[in-house]
Amino acid sequence: MQNEVVSRELWLEARRALLLKEKEATKLRDSINAERLALPWVKVDKDYVFDTPEGKKSLAELFDGRSQLLIYHFMLGPDWDAGCSGCSFLSDHIDGALPHLNHHDVTWVAVSRAPLDKIAAYKSRMGWKFPWVSSFGSDFNFDYHVSFSPEDLAKDKVFYNFTPMQPADANDELPGLSAFYRNDKGEVFHTYSSYARGPEELIGTLMILDRAPKGRNEDSTMNFVRRHDEYEEAPKAPSCCH
Repeated sequence: MQNEVVSRELWLEARRALLLKEKEATKLRDSINAERLALPWVKVDKDYVFDTPEGKKSLAELFDGRSQLLIYHFMLGPDWDAGCSGCSFLSDHIDGALPHLNHHDVTWVAVSRAPLDKIAAYKSRMGWKFPWVSSFGSDFNFDYHVSFSPEDLAKDKVFYNFTPMQPADANDELPGLSAFYRNDKGEVFHTYSSYARGPEELIGTLMILDRAPKGRNEDSTMNFVRRHDEYEEAPKAPSCCH
């Protein structure tokens, strides 16, 4: 289906009207970012231990000498054969950002409950470089409401995205992003978490598609997404030269 075709003058009129809304959205995003930075913090007193390629590490050690830590809760359960396609889609955008994040005193780490060997195999398959550790045997994923036991899923409600939800709408693993700060004393504070579509702005491909003529062209949220090694070759558009 093709949109209405109009004169350049009418297009400019419609585009300028949309530009006003885009500027409003930019100002709103700036305001939300300021409120996010002003959120109160919670001190992390619980000892969490993670399996890493360099051995076991505490949450404080995951900072890798920096003061800020972003943890992506990657959906890869202990008995899963492959990582979540949506989490993989987001993670495809991370490696190029790592030098910029690290230079700006931010460490990025993905965390999953799958054992380290399973993480390493999938990471190798995808060709990623970012740090990725295992929380297997730890309460970390459960405390941050991204993993749910069979007992959790048998209850009337589970807690996800700061809201009780029906277990039928949940899963044993769900995605999220959590932020932490480490001060000079070595104390760690939980500063922010975001779930469901919250981290969507990290997915640059979606932001690009939003500006393409057909947009995301999806039937449901990200239903077009595949792991990057699973796409079939797309048919080429007709060419007047052939």
